[in-house]
Amino acid sequence: MTKVRIRLSGEKPVDLDNVVNQIKDLARMLNMKFVGPVRMPRRTLLIACRRTPCGDGSDTYERWEKRVSKRLCEVEGDEKYIKQILRIKVPTNVFVKVSLS
Repeated sequence: MTKVRIRLSGEKPVDLDNVVNQIKDLARMLNMKFVGPVRMPRRTLLIACRRTPCGDGSDTYERWEKRVSKRLCEVEGDEKYIKQILRIKVPTNVFVKVSLS
């Protein structure tokens, strides 16, 4: 039995949930042990910069933020079934990190 920990991260939580649901459905079909999804803390990246590039004028700033959501799930089963799970099509805005143990 091989245990796989899958970490998903992306800007849109809906896309993350769709990928997790695909993994969950496939794990149920193949009678594998599935744990998750565990919602990890959302990371917020903040950037503030001046509006005028030359520095003249009033001190006005623009503020942007980017929110990164994360999910964690674990799958345990045979290697041939785990290979099928790793072949799932993932959208381009979702990043996947897989660790085997």
